[in-house]
Amino acid sequence: MRAFTCGHCGQLVFFENSLCLRCSTELGFVPSRLEVVALTEERAAGLRRCGNAVLAGCNWMLEADEPGPLCRSCRLTRTRPSDHDAEGLAAFVKAEGAKRRLLFGLLELGLPVEAGGLRFDLLSSRSAPVTTGHADGLITIDLAESDDARREQRRAQMDEPYRTMLGHFRHEIGHYYWPILIEQTGELKPWRQLFGDERADYEASLRRHYEQGPPVDWSERHVSAYATMHPWEDWAETFAHYLHIRDTLQTAAAFGLFVTGPRKTGDRSLMAVPAEEDAGDRSVTALIGDWLPLTYALNAVNRSMGRDDLYPFALAPAVIEKLAFVHDRVRLGRLVAP
Repeated sequence: MRAFTCGHCGQLVFFENSLCLRCSTELGFVPSRLEVVALTEERAAGLRRCGNAVLAGCNWMLEADEPGPLCRSCRLTRTRPSDHDAEGLAAFVKAEGAKRRLLFGLLELGLPVEAGGLRFDLLSSRSAPVTTGHADGLITIDLAESDDARREQRRAQMDEPYRTMLGHFRHEIGHYYWPILIEQTGELKPWRQLFGDERADYEASLRRHYEQGPPVDWSERHVSAYATMHPWEDWAETFAHYLHIRDTLQTAAAFGLFVTGPRKTGDRSLMAVPAEEDAGDRSVTALIGDWLPLTYALNAVNRSMGRDDLYPFALAPAVIEKLAFVHDRVRLGRLVAP
């Protein structure tokens, strides 16, 4: 995520802000510019707020040539809780916030976000079971995942090191991009060499995973235990992890974070790839070279606050090879995006 400032007074503002707390200037995010804009009279010309500004806490703007009343992000939501479901609507606000952050990252990478019928069902499981997943461009999210206590309970039950609403969105969007970046680009053969044969029976793989658990040596080849379940899940977990790395590195660079090590053996800057540069200009080796020192430092900071590691993962060589494959496919997807 970039660092943003108020265009009127220069105060630091954040991606979610709709008002500058220093000068009280209204703010809005303009997707075509990937910028939070100060809505002064001259800069607000041709812009209007999303119709979900109150309902979803949305600060995205529409431009003159866009159909109203919803912004580019909110238009992708097909189903939401009813107006009478107060608890569901509160969770909906959190989910939409995570979705906007997801879309920002995808737009930064130059990936298509409106091709292939992408839609979201954000559903409350209070009255009926909801299964988070993806099917033919439709991503379903259980809004119960927005509740910290319930999500932590599920994380512990599943013996997962990491579970967030944003993580769910990033995982499911990985499934969405699989046909776009792999199947439709003729990359199935090299993909299968790394991830496995997706023609393996998915339901049988699912049962085996929950009955037997992951292989003992799963961390040597997979980014998570769940990634061992089926090649599609390995791809989605790796794709989500790639988004974690790119977004966090960009945030570190935007705020000028440096990691030099406790003995100051180097002075390496953490640099993310700016949107205007080719995403392939830096190799995964270079990205990981920045990423690992940053995670060591952030984990140490978390421990100093009595918290668990911010980044509870280890990247084996086989996992880095898969991340490199994702990196290359994202670059190609960027070049062919409409």
